[in-house]
Amino acid sequence: MALPITARGFSWQHADRDEPAVGPINLHIAAGEKVLLLGPSGAGKSTLLHAIAGVVPSESGTATGELLIGDCPPDPRRGETGLVLQDPDSQVIFSRVGDDVAFGMENLGLPAEEIEARIASSLARMGLALPQSHPTAALSGGQKQRLALAGIHAMRPEIIVLDEPTANIDPDSAGAVRDAILETQAATSATMVIVEHRVGLWLDHVDTVVVLGRQGLITQGPPRQVFGDPQIAGELRECGIWVPEDPEAVANREPMAGNRATRATPNPAPGSTGEVLLRTHRLGVARPRAKVAAATDIDFDVRAGEALGIIGDNGAGKSTTALTLAGLISEFDGEVNAFGSLRSGAKQARPFRWPSAFLAPRIGMVFQEPEHQFLTSSVAEELALGPRLAGWSSSDVDERVEELLHVLGLETIAEAHPQGLSGGEKRRLSVAAMMAPRPRVLIVDEPTFGQDALTWAGLVELFLDVLARGSSVVAVSHDHSFLDAIGARRIELGQPAANASPATLSEAASDRLSRSERVE
Repeated sequence: MALPITARGFSWQHADRDEPAVGPINLHIAAGEKVLLLGPSGAGKSTLLHAIAGVVPSESGTATGELLIGDCPPDPRRGETGLVLQDPDSQVIFSRVGDDVAFGMENLGLPAEEIEARIASSLARMGLALPQSHPTAALSGGQKQRLALAGIHAMRPEIIVLDEPTANIDPDSAGAVRDAILETQAATSATMVIVEHRVGLWLDHVDTVVVLGRQGLITQGPPRQVFGDPQIAGELRECGIWVPEDPEAVANREPMAGNRATRATPNPAPGSTGEVLLRTHRLGVARPRAKVAAATDIDFDVRAGEALGIIGDNGAGKSTTALTLAGLISEFDGEVNAFGSLRSGAKQARPFRWPSAFLAPRIGMVFQEPEHQFLTSSVAEELALGPRLAGWSSSDVDERVEELLHVLGLETIAEAHPQGLSGGEKRRLSVAAMMAPRPRVLIVDEPTFGQDALTWAGLVELFLDVLARGSSVVAVSHDHSFLDAIGARRIELGQPAANASPATLSEAASDRLSRSERVE
């Protein structure tokens, strides 16, 4: 049976912040209602979802007002709410796919035979054609997201809250994942609250749109009413909300990229004079200790001033390819070699053989999970770290930090701890921190995840600046509009072998460091 959600003057504030992360808000969501929750990056959408699920940590912040699930405060021990998080890694619990799907059902005390039947059914509905014994550590980010959705599908809770459930799903599969979520909701009549930047994907499938601003609720109502009112639509655009089927939104998104692109170094066509910085030859990629490659026979050049997009289905080996290009993990087969100004001063052609101190200022890598690369205790320090290590002067470091804070809308949280940011803010910080020292090659994995229209445009502007300065950008991305905006040519990877190694990203980095530090 579905439950209603009621907020009366509810807000939640981090212990180290001066302003609430969300609210105060007054909101009522009826039992069984399907709600699309929108708002600019940093408005508190994820915080509200966590509060509804009862998983906002009381020791790290303070709640005011009242938030009720039915007639009671949220309590995850009751098992009435299923939550799909923004970060795929943070919701994987067990080492095997089947055990992970079973976890929620076991907590609900379902009979073993019913659990077994639901595991197979839910995995199939989410498009995870894998044996139940398959290691969860070998899944891609998109596959982990499907696994989390399979666990919710199997639990059939009374309330379903989902934070960007299709953000790491390839575009061709996003509709099927949405339909599976809607099927779960229909089967249980559960109340559903979903945060998504792909507004058009959900517009015809929800009852209500709720828009949060940084000071509370902006508006709520039926989708056509919210987006059909020109005055409200204009306010939403000013907040950075992606307004569907809106000519002005499209006009605001593409000319910015086009105007800056005319001042950028043009992307060289094959055979043009842009110097080759990286070249792959019959490259096969795999995580450390894998016995089968995730992708094979990869051949391309990365040239100065060029943007290259790596695309393909979930699990095709895109992130593994990016890590290999960045010199963080070794080639499974074939080679990645550096050329021209990128190789200048190196005794070895392969970036994997370079010492970390030599590699870091030349090839920057932005991981799919931002939390894996933060090293300092504040946003400003994180941005300053790379230029400082690269030997920049104090005045140049300060100027670069100020520039990045402004372009990405991070000025108000310059002293905040990186781990306390919203998902979209963490993504912008991780990208900007790698851009800060201006490496010759910048490799990024899903750089526009969790961005509203304004912060998306800010990222495009920064990437075009990178290209204009003659550096290269290699982007793993499902966001084809972003790849179009930066003028990226595409390399599409095929399906990988199913039995890749269960090595983690941290293991990959450790493997690279332990080997490269022994090479001069």
